[in-house]
Amino acid sequence: MTAIPSGTNPIDIDQLVGELERARARTLMLIDDLSDAELLEQVSPLMSPLIWDAAHIANYEELWLLRELGGQSASNPAFDNLYDAFDHPRSTRSTLPILGPDETRAYLAQVHDAAIELLTQIDFSHPPSRLAEHGFVIGLILQHEHQHGETMLATHQLRGDRATWPFASQQLNARVGAQPDPKTDAAPTSTQAQSSLPAMQRVDGGAFTMGADSAPWAYDNEGAAHTVELDTFLIDTTPVTNRAYLEFIDDGGYSSASYWTQDGWEWRVDEALSHPQFWHREGHDDWSVLRFGSRLDLEQLLDEPVQHVCWYEADAFARWAGKRLPTEAEWEKAATCSPTSGQQLWPWGNENIAESRANVSARKPGPDPVTAHPDGVSPWGCLAMIGDVWEWTSSNFLPYPGFEAWPYREYSEVFFGDEYKVLRGGSWASDPITLRGTFRNWDYPIRRHIFAGFRCAQDA
Repeated sequence: MTAIPSGTNPIDIDQLVGELERARARTLMLIDDLSDAELLEQVSPLMSPLIWDAAHIANYEELWLLRELGGQSASNPAFDNLYDAFDHPRSTRSTLPILGPDETRAYLAQVHDAAIELLTQIDFSHPPSRLAEHGFVIGLILQHEHQHGETMLATHQLRGDRATWPFASQQLNARVGAQPDPKTDAAPTSTQAQSSLPAMQRVDGGAFTMGADSAPWAYDNEGAAHTVELDTFLIDTTPVTNRAYLEFIDDGGYSSASYWTQDGWEWRVDEALSHPQFWHREGHDDWSVLRFGSRLDLEQLLDEPVQHVCWYEADAFARWAGKRLPTEAEWEKAATCSPTSGQQLWPWGNENIAESRANVSARKPGPDPVTAHPDGVSPWGCLAMIGDVWEWTSSNFLPYPGFEAWPYREYSEVFFGDEYKVLRGGSWASDPITLRGTFRNWDYPIRRHIFAGFRCAQDA
């Protein structure tokens, strides 16, 4: 994937049109194999009906590309309210008079065709507005569609035993539960051989530049780039695996309040939780994992990063292990700050994401083993910092110094505060268009259905 502009090179409209086509094809695959009733169903109060997400994607593209950039009039003024994600919480969207599946597909096609036509008429070498600089508005549309694609995959997973892998017809890399056969030079260290806990790597303290300063499609919350001073710290070289998390469970991690924050413990007790979401105990010692309608033997997934754990669970594990969660500044430095050349776009440098470097793009329905991508190693020796699972950090979602809300407050600014925790790195379901070492995701500390795991840190 080479469509992201560098900020200095002219954008390639044909290439970006191809990216819009790719994004739309994937959106349609997420709704094509379900009945109208299934598309209109709200499978969880945490999620929209799948068909609402699809029409929201079309409305967002129409709003920002056709109307804000192209000056066109609204195709239907009522859609702006029906598909406003800020005005309508997910739990209420099934009660709205939304478009049906056939009408939604027609709306998607109508907007998409008009958008492609508009792009051929705009001279991006002399941008008519700030939205057009470096093709930012195209990046906005692409990232938004792919982010909703990941959300829709989470909705598919929440369908439980009824779920199916929506990309099966495309054979995106593997069947459900299949393991890769990577050629890897990453071997377990002696520490890893003695314990299922990840080995740790020392990251030198000092000042580094945090945030986006040369990524023209970066979201507002990634800026402004600023200097952060850190003490030396240790960080896990891989995310925590299912194998390690199982030890936490077996050692009474869910039954000892001493590992949990007060809020976390109250939540765990209220929800009567004793394992990650989608795990199921099969007899006394065996476990299965429900993944897109298939029950997989956990024994075959032990070297994958644990996923579908919330912040409270990640924090409790870290305390049990005698560690803590990294701050997002520590995470970003360990991921993308070279001790010799400074900030880079991704852990491995500034070259584009490739299959050998990261498990992304929903090529298979789940994470890879944590050492499967040695070419993606960070400057400090950390693996799997892009893709596989979103990683919880200890940080609240707050603005950086110099933050400017743009192009609209509702993307970031209205969510700043201590209610949300920051996640970093993307997941196996994330598209490369959305992934940067500076990208900030956020969610409530109780969220488990997202494709999230974690790694730990320690003071040096």
